[in-house]
Amino acid sequence: MKKILLFIAIILVSSVLQAQKERQLIREGNKFYEEGKFSEAEISYQKATDVNPVSDKATYNLGNARYQQNNYEDATNHFKRAAEMSMNPKIEAKALYNAGNSLMSQEKYDESIPLFKQALRLNPDDADARYNLAYAQWKLKQQQQQDQQNKDQNKDQDKDQKEDQQKQDQEKDQKNDQQDKKEQDQQKQDQKQDQQQNPQQLSKEEAERMLQALTGEEKKTLEKLNEKKVKAASRVSKEKDW
Repeated sequence: MKKILLFIAIILVSSVLQAQKERQLIREGNKFYEEGKFSEAEISYQKATDVNPVSDKATYNLGNARYQQNNYEDATNHFKRAAEMSMNPKIEAKALYNAGNSLMSQEKYDESIPLFKQALRLNPDDADARYNLAYAQWKLKQQQQQDQQNKDQNKDQDKDQKEDQQKQDQEKDQKNDQQDKKEQDQQKQDQKQDQQQNPQQLSKEEAERMLQALTGEEKKTLEKLNEKKVKAASRVSKEKDW
């Protein structure tokens, strides 16, 4: 029985000493914070959370020190953690409010709005939370409009680029058509020249018409040539009969 009581006493004393160490580190951090020494304050608050990892006050103050050093993302995480572990509605509301501010500093207005609403549910009289909620909603609307304008602008640019490409393709096709026509014309010209250089053979009808157009003297000369051909053919035939 005595051992059990001794064990309980040791635990109680240890808890008291731990709580005292935590409070001492938080007070030290607060002093640095008020002096604007935010990096030193951060170290003290971090030591306090090492002593007591579930300390909502030390975690909340650590978020404030990170926020003052423009470390908004890390500050947001600490504020959210403080709100989750706190059993005090006032600390929870402040942590949610500060988390919303950290998100606004990152232009994450859509994420900050729900946090301001939660803070107002815990503390409906918080005028700053109400103002920041309205401001975040206004900035979100502006952001969405700007995103839509950028989207429309990109769409117009894509359309212009597509039209330019189509125009270039049409010009290219026209140039190719002109080149093809030029080559065809050149081919026809070459064929015409070949025909002029190599006249075709006269047909039988054309030859007869040309003979009919001959003068009398020309006919006599032609007839004599024909008689000589006939005689020469007769001699050849006789020689073959031998």
